[in-house]
Amino acid sequence: MAKKKSSKEAEPMKLFYIFYNQERWNNWIQSLENASFEPQPDEEVSEGLQILYSFTEDVTISVLKIIRLYQNGRFTKDEARERLDEVEMIVMTGLPEGELAEIIGSLQLTLLVLFTSCRKYLDEEYDTDIKALVKKGKAFGEDDLEDALDVAAQIGASVINGATCCARYIKDDLENPTLFEEWLIEIDTMANAVKSLSKFDEEPGEAS
Repeated sequence: MAKKKSSKEAEPMKLFYIFYNQERWNNWIQSLENASFEPQPDEEVSEGLQILYSFTEDVTISVLKIIRLYQNGRFTKDEARERLDEVEMIVMTGLPEGELAEIIGSLQLTLLVLFTSCRKYLDEEYDTDIKALVKKGKAFGEDDLEDALDVAAQIGASVINGATCCARYIKDDLENPTLFEEWLIEIDTMANAVKSLSKFDEEPGEAS
């Protein structure tokens, strides 16, 4: 008679957590379509920009939940990559029509560093000298975006691994930030998300 597997030997139960879906993305787009990007007299920041920040934060947290569950041993590296691909397909595919196209296009460029950072973290392909990386990244011109993204993603991977960045490297009075500086702002959002997810986990068999 075959011996039953012990609980340690049994296959782990799969997670059913839904990190992101098309409906969620579309709901954010609809909120932006209905929002005003002109600040009211009593507002420092317009309704549209406030929603855009919350939108970015929502995507960032959703993606980093995948990495957190990988860190907790809930996902293998391949499973984490597969789920990253699924969310990236939603976030990076297509643009809405009309005036929002430029805004969402800019958001997609910013979020490139989120997905690239996660992959560098999973592959363990990153330097950890953040000060040197920031200096190197800021020296790149607008024609060196691929190299700049590689450097920014190394910073992002370090942040996922627990390093502190990037508020000290972001000027408060940035009116026309470079794309690298936009990526540093997103990495700062990632840093806050990492802190907020320090106790996040999902039990096998749960659905969300």
